[in-house]
Amino acid sequence: MALGFLRRHYLVIAITTVLSLVASFALLKILPPTYSADVKIMLGTSKAAVVQPQPPVQDEPPLDMESQIEILKSKSIATAVIDKLNLADDPDFNGKASPLHGAVDAVRRLVSSAPQPNGPSMDDLLDEFQRRMNAFRIGTSTVVEVDFSASDPNRAAMIANAIVKEYFDQQLKAEANEHRTITAWLHDRLQDLGNDATAAERSVNELKSRYNIVSADGRFMDQQQVTELTNRLVAVRTRTASLMTRLNRFDDMLATSNADMTIDRVAAVSDFSPAELSGNVNPPDGLSLSNSNSTLIINSLRQQYLDSAKREYEYSAKYGKDHIAVVNIRATMKSIRQAIVDEVRRLADVAKHDYEESKQQQQEIEKQLAQAVVRSQDTRAAELSLRELETSAKSYRSLYDTFLQRYMGSVQQGSFPIAKARVISTATPPKKKIKPKSIVLMAIGLFGGLALGGGLGLLAEVKDRSFRTTDQVEDRLRLPCLSVVPLLKRGEVDRFTKKATVNAVAKADPDKAEPDSSQRMVSRGPGTCWAASAMPTSRFAESIRSLKVAIDQDPSRTSRKVFGLTSALPNEGKSIIAASLAQLIANSGKRVIVVDCDLRNPSLSAMLAPDAGTGIADIVLGGCQLADAVWTDPVTRLDFLPGMGAAQRDTSDILGNEQMRKLFEQLRAAYDYVIVDLPPLAPVVDARAISALLDSFVLVVEWGRTPAEVVEHALNTAPNVYDALFGVVLNKTNMKALKRYANHFGDYYNHKYYARYGSVMAE
Repeated sequence: MALGFLRRHYLVIAITTVLSLVASFALLKILPPTYSADVKIMLGTSKAAVVQPQPPVQDEPPLDMESQIEILKSKSIATAVIDKLNLADDPDFNGKASPLHGAVDAVRRLVSSAPQPNGPSMDDLLDEFQRRMNAFRIGTSTVVEVDFSASDPNRAAMIANAIVKEYFDQQLKAEANEHRTITAWLHDRLQDLGNDATAAERSVNELKSRYNIVSADGRFMDQQQVTELTNRLVAVRTRTASLMTRLNRFDDMLATSNADMTIDRVAAVSDFSPAELSGNVNPPDGLSLSNSNSTLIINSLRQQYLDSAKREYEYSAKYGKDHIAVVNIRATMKSIRQAIVDEVRRLADVAKHDYEESKQQQQEIEKQLAQAVVRSQDTRAAELSLRELETSAKSYRSLYDTFLQRYMGSVQQGSFPIAKARVISTATPPKKKIKPKSIVLMAIGLFGGLALGGGLGLLAEVKDRSFRTTDQVEDRLRLPCLSVVPLLKRGEVDRFTKKATVNAVAKADPDKAEPDSSQRMVSRGPGTCWAASAMPTSRFAESIRSLKVAIDQDPSRTSRKVFGLTSALPNEGKSIIAASLAQLIANSGKRVIVVDCDLRNPSLSAMLAPDAGTGIADIVLGGCQLADAVWTDPVTRLDFLPGMGAAQRDTSDILGNEQMRKLFEQLRAAYDYVIVDLPPLAPVVDARAISALLDSFVLVVEWGRTPAEVVEHALNTAPNVYDALFGVVLNKTNMKALKRYANHFGDYYNHKYYARYGSVMAE
């Protein structure tokens, strides 16, 4: 199926493919080349540490790559580059780089009545610039590639570098403006914060002066005084308690009489520490001490007493208790005890004095502490306000220091601006163009031409509703295809028929090269109607013989003398088939007559008997006899009855007349074959009117032109003709094209087979 389609439409496919390739090649020559230069830049490069404010307040937010790419594509950068490079005069932007620009511009001026500007507008320049420019992120990195396309490689590289430079310039300018704005705002804010901090500190000092609030070591003086008095009070109370304890012990000791004071009492006195004996028990600052000699005296007396007690024990054991030495020792011991008691009594008096003095001092400190507490309560509200003011002053001062640091960093950065990007590869003039790609364009031309040719072929297949093969004829009409008559070349046919006519007439009458018109001889001359006899070995003559053989060997009919040739539409060649068939039958020695019954358009009469004045209508209407209207061919001896004499008459009535039936009976008796050239079925009803007088019909269908639906409809409207239809002749067949439609038996029509048997014409 596909192979047959290619065989039928290979010429259209080939022509469209060649034309498409030519158009692609022409486009390669017409379209200007396009070169693309690219620049790679890395975004987000940090500033040098020397200009960074220290320490940074917070980390910088991540760089928005999409926003930076949109900035690169923005109209502001495009406008700046167009102005700086004067791209309005560039051929790529004003359209003069392409040869088609002049034609398109001229057509635009003719179509549009409005006056056209001399050059492209800025909007047009921006659209063209953005169409040629592209910026995109490479993978997930921070590298952005900027591409620009132009017809000149140097110009493409120059514009790409200019885009990046303008991006850097605008970025630096924007940062400078931003730093300038921030610096001005920080300066104003610093002044406000400085004033606020100074005012807060002044308020603190005024409040301290008003309430006489003084602080030392981070504490207020009132609090410090209360603390000191409290500590002194604790110390005095402790000393007072200690003195009272010592006084009580002295009182207990003195409560016993001198006689009763034993060695144990003396030992108890000796248990007092020297400080206790002297009254120096945690003395507060400013208090006088008792006589320190008391300690030495008591200790000395105690030691003497102990020594005497030891000698008394030893002497008592050695000399007896009543020995004078023992008695003396005892008297000494008694005097020592009395001395100790006297000294203790003196110490008790001192202790009592110290106790009363300490108690008085305690009362004085308690009074001072009460007064300090009262003063502290009075200033507590002022202290709260002071703390609030001090907190506010510290906050303002901290903010002032922070903003001062930012201000200094902003001033430094503004004085040393750095773009947050850097170029990692500049644009260089490309060596190869990116478009138009020769291979791609030619491939598009090739496949586009093949597709277009295939589409045209498919469209022709869809629109082709005519008969192309004998199988189509037999399948749709349910009739046998009797013959396939080839299409003749008019010039070659005229040449052969003219030469053959002259030779045939000369043989028939050597003395006269042309027949006498008074004898009603058929007019012979160059033309297709004489091709069968002029070219007897041609494929055309062979196809007519095929029709003759089919008629002669038809087993279904007893009488085959009278048969008519008709068609569905005019100009399908039925008259030529009728004349050619009659010539071959006459050459076989049979008596044959051709009757032109196409009374409305007697084309066969115009070819064979152009000078005829009477015809079949005159015979039927009684105007003349058959012998007076018949014309004879001097070469083949066939007779011809013209279709004349029916002017301004109802031809269907003439053809269906009783006299017509008698005429045909006369023709049956006089001739072996009666070939009737009938009108077409579709436009007129004449063929149906005469159908009862004919034995059978042959339908002539033009190959590749007559729609199958028209033929079917014509036969359906003429059932009497269809019932008597003998078969179909496929006329004016393009034999070379037929082989492309007859997929399985195309070689049947191969001309080389006919040439071996003397065929002189392929078509």
